[in-house]
Amino acid sequence: MTAQDPAAAPTPLLFEITRGAATEEELAALIAVLGDAYASEEAAATVEEPQVSAWARTQRPLRRPLRRDIPWGRFAG
Repeated sequence: MTAQDPAAAPTPLLFEITRGAATEEELAALIAVLGDAYASEEAAATVEEPQVSAWARTQRPLRRPLRRDIPWGRFAG
């Protein structure tokens, strides 16, 4: 399972309070702040798609590259 797999279930974030006793209000505030920070980081991490002009979309190579391994006239004489 990779991070890029869209079918993968998101892994829940786990955190521990190692000192003191947090109240429900403090835990709710912590969750709200962390959730907002995560959402803003996720929004900033999106990559914009490059703009391709109509001219660039219609361009095709003029021909295939020449094969230098085949001699002229297809015979080695």
